[in-house]
Parts: sequence; C-alpha cells; structure tokens
Amino acid sequence: MSGEYVLETEGLTKEFAGFTAVKDVHLRVKRGSIHALIGPNGAGKTTCFNLLTKFLEPTRGRITYNGRDITSTKPADIARMGLVRSFQISAVFPHLTALENVRVALQRQRGNSFDFWRPKSVLNVYNDRARELLDSVGLTEYADTVAVEMPYGRKRALEIATTLALEPEMMLLDEPMAGMGHEDIDKIAALIKRVSANRTILMVEHNLNVVANLSDTITVLTRGQVLAEGDYATVSNNPEVRQAYMGAGDA
Repeated sequence: MSGEYVLETEGLTKEFAGFTAVKDVHLRVKRGSIHALIGPNGAGKTTCFNLLTKFLEPTRGRITYNGRDITSTKPADIARMGLVRSFQISAVFPHLTALENVRVALQRQRGNSFDFWRPKSVLNVYNDRARELLDSVGLTEYADTVAVEMPYGRKRALEIATTLALEPEMMLLDEPMAGMGHEDIDKIAALIKRVSANRTILMVEHNLNVVANLSDTITVLTRGQVLAEGDYATVSNNPEVRQAYMGAGDA
C-alpha cells in the first residue's frame, strides 16, 4: 500500500444475517484530498462509513490507515491516531457556550480527565486556542453563546471546531449538509474547503452540487458495491451512475 494514500480498504465486506450491506469494497483515499462517497438510498454508504470508523466490525476485509492495519482497532484509538469522525466523536454540549465546548475538546486532546474536577479557572489556559478555532470556523461572535441557542448551521460549524481541536490528520464527515438551507450549505461547504488545507477529508453527502464543487475524487456505491470512481465529470457522465444514482432523484 502506497504512502500516496492515507486510508485504504481491501475487500471490505459487511453481512447482516445473510444480507450483504457492503461487498468487496476497495477504497483508496489520497492524502490531502477531499473524497466523497455517494450513492442512492440503501447503497451502503453509512454502513461503509461505520466500518471505516469502527462503529461496526467488518465480516471480511482489511482497513489500513497510514500503512497501519486498523481493522481490529477501537474507535477511540483510531481517533488518537488522527482519524476523527466529525458529528460522532466530536461532542457539542447544548448548555455550554461555544467557547466552553471547544475548551472541552482541547482538554480531551490532552487526555487529562482530572481537569473536570478542578476549578473552572483551570480551563482558561485553553481560551486563546479555543478562540483561534472559533475564528477559523467563523464563530467569533458566538463565543459566549450557549450552543442550544445557536442556529443549526452554526452548531455544525461548532462541531467542526471541536473536531479540529483534536488536530486530526483525516476528518470523516457524515452528511455534513443534512437538514440545512441554501445559505448554511454554502457556509459549511466553504468551511470544509478551508479546513481541508493540510488534511484529508472523506465525506458521505447527498447534495450533488456540494459534491461537484468540493470533491477531488468521488466513489459511487450501489447495492453495497463500488459502481464507479473518478472526478465529478467522469462519474456524472457514466451511464450506470446516471441510472443508479442521478436517475433515482437524489440531490
């Protein structure tokens, strides 16, 4: 397996009581790229994502991250290696402010759980870095806003900030645009593009406009198998893809 690829799978397969949700998937994600995983409903995208982040164990196959076999590695250990799943591993506490949420993530990166039992002032050491992260995702004005009171799109930005606090080499985004209006979609798409500098992103996404504008490489799944792969022009002009995905009415 080449150093050109940060994440690779060989023959990745997941079976549930006789039903094969993911079958023999060979995936290679180039270092420093934005790679999208798309397909119609029931194509196996979420199952594949759960296998990559070890929320599910594969029936067969192998997963390699930075040349290291992580097929049997626990999710928390994978996160410590720099492979972080946003909106799952990153936690947003609804009754903490945006600044406090990012401070918790910075504290978690240090791995010292005892800070929770110390005076609140101890956490002030994280304030400068937390404000830098909030600024990087456009949330400077929300630093003192309680998360539950933030607009939906801004909560998603906060979740990305807490993920960035873990200093991931690779981020896995599971439908980052789900439930958003056009204005928030544009903001989060721009944010993803901005934070992709010096890191790799793999995302599951239904919005084809987002996929077309952001992705360097697209892998199309159908019935749990890879149907096609390439840039947007390549996959969008593939007759099988048009029939299986675009013809299905997903957008």
